[in-house]
Amino acid sequence: MPYTDPLEPMLQRADELRRRIALRIVEEAGATPPPSPSADHLAAADEAIAAWDEQGEEEQDQRAFRNIGPLQELLAEYQATIERIVEERDRRLG
Repeated sequence: MPYTDPLEPMLQRADELRRRIALRIVEEAGATPPPSPSADHLAAADEAIAAWDEQGEEEQDQRAFRNIGPLQELLAEYQATIERIVEERDRRLG
């Protein structure tokens, strides 16, 4: 059985979520999402991810008491995945 790095599936999941965020932004803008996101779409996803991250935990905790949309769900899942990746990398260094 070949060795597989446990970090690899997490990295793949983060990449997949980034693509899904990009396509969701296109859809929420009223356009039909393409089969795969362009560089501009991915840049918009990166901006949305950065904005979500900058909001801080307090504002995001308040969202726990209200319904959030599909884009926010993807952003929250992406952030959780990145946190798991960082924890795994820290654990390896420790």
